Amino acid sequence: MSVAPSQEKAGSADLQVRRGITRRQALATALAAGVGVGAVRLLGGSMQNLARPKAGSATDWISPLGSESARVMHLLRRTSFGSTPAQLESALADGFNRTVDRLIETKPVEPPQLAAASAPGGRFAVAQLQQWWVDHMLRTATPFAERITLFWHGHFTSDYRKAGDNTFMYWQNLTWRRMSMTDLRSMLMQVTIDPAMLRYLDLATSTGQSPNENYSRELMELFTMGPGNYTEDDVRQSAKALAGWQVPQPDSFATVTTNNVTRRLPVYSGQKSGVFNPRRAFKGDVSYLGSTGPLDTQGVIDRILAQPATAQFIAAKVAQHFVSVQPDAAFVTSLADAFRRSKYDMKTLMRAVFASSHFTAPQSYRTLVKSPIEFMVHAVRALGVPNSKLIVAAGSGMGQSLFDPPDVGGWPNNESWISSNTVVERVNFVTSALSQVKTALPTMSDAARVHLDGVLSPQTASLLNQAADARARWFITLASPEFQLK
Repeated sequence: MSVAPSQEKAGSADLQVRRGITRRQALATALAAGVGVGAVRLLGGSMQNLARPKAGSATDWISPLGSESARVMHLLRRTSFGSTPAQLESALADGFNRTVDRLIETKPVEPPQLAAASAPGGRFAVAQLQQWWVDHMLRTATPFAERITLFWHGHFTSDYRKAGDNTFMYWQNLTWRRMSMTDLRSMLMQVTIDPAMLRYLDLATSTGQSPNENYSRELMELFTMGPGNYTEDDVRQSAKALAGWQVPQPDSFATVTTNNVTRRLPVYSGQKSGVFNPRRAFKGDVSYLGSTGPLDTQGVIDRILAQPATAQFIAAKVAQHFVSVQPDAAFVTSLADAFRRSKYDMKTLMRAVFASSHFTAPQSYRTLVKSPIEFMVHAVRALGVPNSKLIVAAGSGMGQSLFDPPDVGGWPNNESWISSNTVVERVNFVTSALSQVKTALPTMSDAARVHLDGVLSPQTASLLNQAADARARWFITLASPEFQLK
């Protein structure tokens, strides 16, 4: 294992822990896992420090990315939800470049059909939908497909409350998995006519006579160009051009009585997109992004793609999620140029990201914080307890409930995942996951290498060496700052 001399001050770390984890929570966690209270406090305090940017010389470890094997592990950590020993050995045998090719070129494995999605009106518990997706994350043979689907789920976001139909949310998830590595033009058309999005941003209510501006605004500000690259008049004009779409017509209706209330609810036999009603559309010319004339939905998208800001915006967001919180400006521009030249091909963009020297630069090592879903899925996979119900129940406490983002901007990223409260939730989740293991725990003989690259801070290494048994060692491994990073 690689260990760098610690440069953290013990007094400062202890102060941070005292603010982050209460005595009662520390005791409960420590007793459940067989770990000393002091160890829990040290881990909690170190995790809170993840939210504070550090200079490279102030970290507790040395980047190993000069070696091929470390680069492969780094790639898997950024593109999946943790690897089994067998998956890791297979990737190491293939090497970095072949593993990149496999991740990008392998067709996503389709998840099993969700039976509840046929419920009239999409009236079924969102927890069923959440568990269905987490189950697939845990078991799929194509984890990168789920990781990139999660990225688009937070970018082209909708929430089940406003959509009002969980079948529509289920369809949206299927769409992003199938389209995640296609091209931005096709994706923008599909998100515009997606039934959940039509409801979520009110495009389904928009008419040429009374255009709703919500989708028009977010299409430019959050989905494509970013703020400052369009005018308020552009918002009004594109709202006119986009008007006319409605949610699809159901195949039938069912009468359902719940709590003595009888409703007639729509029933769909399969996935559908929105339908265009010419009678509700705007008739006439619009002036949009510098051009005037008749304009339909595809025309709006084409004009957006003609703006240099679009490739720059998408490239920057991808780089922030997969490379660095503050990616180099010249690097983002080079990604954007390649993306635009490829006619917005997502495979080209992702290959440029992973093949870049920035992705495997020493300063990129462990600079991103795992989202709650990434952290939890990796943890339960490591322990061999694929319990989706446990993950779904814990998600809200850490700030990430699938299909229920905080707003149209999706979830915040990286250091936003770490706070006093969420540190406690992460530590407690490890305890809960360990409690699910009723038989022998997986061997610890190679866990530090498989899950932590074998690169530990002196603090984590010391705690592991002092641990009384395998349960305590697993707790320290999964609650360590190193495990929270990717």
